[in-house]
Amino acid sequence: MAFSSGNTSGPMADINVTPLVDVMLVLLIIFMITAPMLTHKVKIDLPQPNPNIVQPENPLEPIRLKIDRSGALYWNDTPVDELGLKAQIAVVAQQTNQPELQINADDGVAYEAVARVLADAKSYGLTKIGFTEGQ
Repeated sequence: MAFSSGNTSGPMADINVTPLVDVMLVLLIIFMITAPMLTHKVKIDLPQPNPNIVQPENPLEPIRLKIDRSGALYWNDTPVDELGLKAQIAVVAQQTNQPELQINADDGVAYEAVARVLADAKSYGLTKIGFTEGQ
């Protein structure tokens, strides 16, 4: 605390911290009230496993479809054209227990070739489609 020497007409050099403390206490109370509201939990319904699904004892061998850089198609390492691919997909799609179609596209292949194969598989009703990495 500073004492003056009797001359009170000069400027006061002390800082009044009372308003600063009042503002800080109000901010502290606001943050204490709002912080628990910001940490709310989000409820998510995750899919649960179905115990009634029976896995087949002898699963079917997957079909390997390779698409090289030039867009050429290979059905289980056998070259096939687009009409032959559609015929093969139609035969597989009619089976009750469909094997998985594993598509292996080279890195440089145009997306149009992959999109055409996916559209053909979907149009014929193939349900098990996967992607594999090069071999």
